[in-house]
Amino acid sequence: MRIVEIIFSPTGGTEKVARAFAEGWQGEVKTIDLADPEKDFSTCAIDEDDQVLIALPSFGGRVPTIATERLSRIAGNGAACTLICVYGNRAFEDTLAEMEDTAKTCGFNVVAAVAAIAEHSIFPQFATGRPDAADAAQLRGFARRIAEEATDMPAIPGNRPYKQGGRGGLVPQPTDACIGCGLCARECPAQAIDTESFAANPETCIGCMRCLRICSVNAREVNAATVAAKAEELSPICALRKENELFL
Repeated sequence: MRIVEIIFSPTGGTEKVARAFAEGWQGEVKTIDLADPEKDFSTCAIDEDDQVLIALPSFGGRVPTIATERLSRIAGNGAACTLICVYGNRAFEDTLAEMEDTAKTCGFNVVAAVAAIAEHSIFPQFATGRPDAADAAQLRGFARRIAEEATDMPAIPGNRPYKQGGRGGLVPQPTDACIGCGLCARECPAQAIDTESFAANPETCIGCMRCLRICSVNAREVNAATVAAKAEELSPICALRKENELFL
């Protein structure tokens, strides 16, 4: 059996969750990276016998728009599909419902879903170091249960219509420490960074924080006052450890 991972993981947390989960399945793994702005996703070949894992992050309780758009170009051809939404210990809200609707429209047969925790991409003080060893063991167990037990489409939580999405104004911009290497612009999933000034366009930036995370000289930042205010708001919600959930 071939395993196909379809992932969108700008800062690596969703990828870590997907890798841990896939260890519970046996088979060759092929990865389709939805963060690649150059790829023609309509050419991605999914066979009916493939075991597919779609792993996407939750941004404010929704799927990032470009991830949905790119996923929608892939033909599922009836392949069995498990959905994983990854969130930073706040809430995943309508993310799984949106993923389910998109996957079904693509022709995937959704048989299970997981809500999993990873370190928050903007506020790393929340869910620090996750997925940890306990998470990885649980995710492998989820994968084995799905392989053995999945038959019918599960009841997946979420609202329709979905909640309104938004970036919250957190758009990383270059500081005076920028050395002009261009890595941020090349690696931006949304191609939102100017290749000369390295400033991010607030209209196209999705606030994924990849540019901030990969900058080798720490020369990108978001508004400190906005970050501090949002962290204070989230602290009561995110302080307690939330656990991964399986919908089967």
